[in-house]
Amino acid sequence: MSKKLSKEDLEQDILIEYSSRFMYFYNQNKATVIGGGLGIVLVIGLIIGYVFYSNQQSQQAQVLLGVAEQALMQGDIERALYGDEDEFTLGFVQIARNYGRTSSGNLANYYAAIAEFELDNYEEALEYIKRFSPPRGILGVAPISMHANILMELGRYEDAARQFERAANWDENSSTTPYNLFEAAQAYMEAGNNQRAIQHLENILAEYPNSPQATRAQRMLGMIAAG
Repeated sequence: MSKKLSKEDLEQDILIEYSSRFMYFYNQNKATVIGGGLGIVLVIGLIIGYVFYSNQQSQQAQVLLGVAEQALMQGDIERALYGDEDEFTLGFVQIARNYGRTSSGNLANYYAAIAEFELDNYEEALEYIKRFSPPRGILGVAPISMHANILMELGRYEDAARQFERAANWDENSSTTPYNLFEAAQAYMEAGNNQRAIQHLENILAEYPNSPQATRAQRMLGMIAAG
């Protein structure tokens, strides 16, 4: 039975293959290329090869990511992270490394951060979340909040507060913004910066009085005043 997704298949560099073909053509027909202005053929060929390579990489990464996602959803975190040699599958770690320039490779960094967080490997989780580029709009809010939560677990409260602020401002709305402002306030309190905490709490009451965080913000302000 033939192997599926063997290491050789997964790591085949189509761009190098196409580059080699056209460089061979160039070396065999150097005078013609230079004299006849046919260098454009080489350039076009390389572009076509790269586009084909990128598409192949993206499609392959999507398939691999789907398998790793299933493992994560099933609670098999180790397999989700590192894949399964017997089944010739890759995990988030290999996908992020081998397909980092694709959207699936980028997303693999986020999933790897979640998996490492679940294993209480906060330093490793931080490294992966730092490599992740969050998408624009509301879909980028949760990963940024995740970044903040990792920093909280590491006791880096000021840094966590700034990430919660970033999440609050990433896509301003009446749901995620007051939530992340409140989380930022709590992080600043942990850092001993009550002044910044108060600013966020008062902002919640002024801008989002009907949010679930408004009551909690009022209570926390009372605790700060009493303390």
